[in-house]
Amino acid sequence: MDGPASADPPATVTEMGPRPAVGDADRTADDADRPADDAERPGAGTGDLESALAGVLAFLRRRITGDYVIDEHGFDADLTEHVLAPLLRPIYRDYFRVETRGLENIPDTGGALVVANHSGTLPVDALMMAMAILDHHPAHRNLRMLAADLVFAVPFLAPFARKIGNTLACQADAERLLGAGHLVGVWPEGFKGVGKPFRDRYTLQRFGRGGFVSAALRAGVPIIPCTVVGAEEIYPMIGNAKSLARLLGLPYLPITPTFPWLGLFGLVPLPSKWYIEFGEPVATDVHPPEAADDPMLVFELTDSIRETIQHTLYSLLMQRRSVFF
Repeated sequence: MDGPASADPPATVTEMGPRPAVGDADRTADDADRPADDAERPGAGTGDLESALAGVLAFLRRRITGDYVIDEHGFDADLTEHVLAPLLRPIYRDYFRVETRGLENIPDTGGALVVANHSGTLPVDALMMAMAILDHHPAHRNLRMLAADLVFAVPFLAPFARKIGNTLACQADAERLLGAGHLVGVWPEGFKGVGKPFRDRYTLQRFGRGGFVSAALRAGVPIIPCTVVGAEEIYPMIGNAKSLARLLGLPYLPITPTFPWLGLFGLVPLPSKWYIEFGEPVATDVHPPEAADDPMLVFELTDSIRETIQHTLYSLLMQRRSVFF
């Protein structure tokens, strides 16, 4: 592969443009046949101290009694949903104010591959995509992310990355996850995308050799293009300390308007306004599994998905009113 429960009212899934927000008070026609409590994951709304403490105590009880499951890839759903998600939820909802559309394009069950653009100097976009699906998709699915080798080379980061659903971005693991019916996320630009300079923002980098397309073809699962706008502005990368990066074994070492000048405060991301759109699925089960070995077909599908994401980027950029509002 190339590249790397609370009782409060549910939070609102907002949509861009004139389409109304999806909430309890005003719901779109697409959601009219779905119960209101299915639209949001429990705990996605504004929580209070009592419910937060109850969630922590319940989590600790399950840890003590061993009432939780870790799968063969090391994924700990209990930790992800009851520890990581509550920490990320305020960032998703209040700091970046993420607006999401197209969640109906993600199947409720079965394998599917979500392919997205990558940006932002640090891979925060992957976490926000996972939160969008976990909190706002009707099935509240976990996004299993294909991560770069570097993630698993860092001693303290590697075990945590495994526990929250990251798997090495290789062909074998991708096919195994998809074949088992998981929802898998991949960012084919890899470090070329997440570490590109600010002047190249919202310009997609090369998608590699199309390893993600081959995996989807072999598993016969749909490919869902995903477009993220807003991540480019959280750490505007105006320079790259290449020599120091090589010394530290990093693909790049960003210089931004705030880092390293402000020290640790320079690591605080700018509060840009985010939009995430999941596009129409691209069917792969119309091709036989051996089509994964056809380089021309793989190239055509890869290029088509890349173009879809690039055009959607242009469309969303034209619709947004401001970088921060």
